[in-house]
Amino acid sequence: MEGPTRDLTRPLLAYGTLICSLFLVLVAWDTPVPRTDLPTILTATVLTACWIAWWVDLHPGWQRRSGLMAVFLTGLILLNLWLAWCSPLFGIYTWSGYLFIGYAVRGMWPLIVLVPVAAVNAFAQVGGWVTFARADGFVIYLAVLVCNLLIAETMTLIGIRADRRSQSREDRIDVLAEANAKLAAALRENAGLHAQLLVQAHEAGVLNERQRMAGEIHDVLAQGLTGIVTQLEAAESHPAERDRHLVAAKRLARESLTEARRSVQALRPQHLDAARLPEALDEVVRAWAGIHGVRADLTVTGPARPMLPEIETTLLRTAQEALANVARHAAAGRVGLTLSYMEDMITLDVRDDGAGFDPDAPREVTEEGGFGLHAMRERLTRIAGTLEVESEPGGGTAISACVPAIAIGAA
Repeated sequence: MEGPTRDLTRPLLAYGTLICSLFLVLVAWDTPVPRTDLPTILTATVLTACWIAWWVDLHPGWQRRSGLMAVFLTGLILLNLWLAWCSPLFGIYTWSGYLFIGYAVRGMWPLIVLVPVAAVNAFAQVGGWVTFARADGFVIYLAVLVCNLLIAETMTLIGIRADRRSQSREDRIDVLAEANAKLAAALRENAGLHAQLLVQAHEAGVLNERQRMAGEIHDVLAQGLTGIVTQLEAAESHPAERDRHLVAAKRLARESLTEARRSVQALRPQHLDAARLPEALDEVVRAWAGIHGVRADLTVTGPARPMLPEIETTLLRTAQEALANVARHAAAGRVGLTLSYMEDMITLDVRDDGAGFDPDAPREVTEEGGFGLHAMRERLTRIAGTLEVESEPGGGTAISACVPAIAIGAA
């Protein structure tokens, strides 16, 4: 769409050149310039000015209606031809017809419409109708017309290309504006999603921390208290070994208290403070065997290497929970633990020859127990680990914990 400045420039320039042409006609009235009578000249001039004013100044919205613009251009060309017939001095004005071609016609149509406009201009430039009285008048007119067409066609092609480049830039600007609007909307949506994710992450963090603390309470306090109760009950049932059971109960109480303090501070288990995982597991296994009087052996395969604290802590807690389950439920005579270091994973297998159970009907989680396997699975899941359980009544139990082997410094 053309701006208001260009819309005003065309008619003002047309009015100006029309007045100048009329002025020259009046000034040169006594010269031998071919012309018609004054009333006809004035009538043609007024009608031309009114025609431009009606179609361009008074009805600018008609510019978008191609049918009305065809009527406007046809009438304008005929009026210009009338003026050029009245006097060739109106050739100063008739060239403004090129301007109105750009105003009223789009696409490649200007290349066609400019032919009659050039014909009118050439007619005025050769001196009007008297030129055709000469023998070579028509040849002169054709030569001038060809020159007009060459110039007009060239300038029109340049203008069309410039308009297309301008339209292409405007289209790209529109596309960019639309893309920017979509990007702004996406950014606003992302900001909302980000805020929502922060809330969800906070809630997930709170839930994860609750689960961690539940596991820590079960692994540390519940196991410790269970062991203490077991030792005290054994002391009551076997007076001859009373002192040994009391010493074991005291040791369990001290270890549980230390572990509880460290768990609250979110530190590693006490056994891992000054030892690597195999040594810490060996210490736990020997202590458990000494307390419960059950043979327990630890086997380590593969080159041991330090892992992330979360990995080692989870495996140690899993071993402690598995041994606690053996002590509470299995009535086993022997327990074997195997810690295997592989290239991309670490496995911990715990096997016993105890009473076993039906894995398809595990114990319900109650205030009295049943949380052990569930706690182990939750703890392993938090570090992308898995837990497999194989057992049958009277056939012992085997559990296998598998975790990713993420060494210190690899994360």
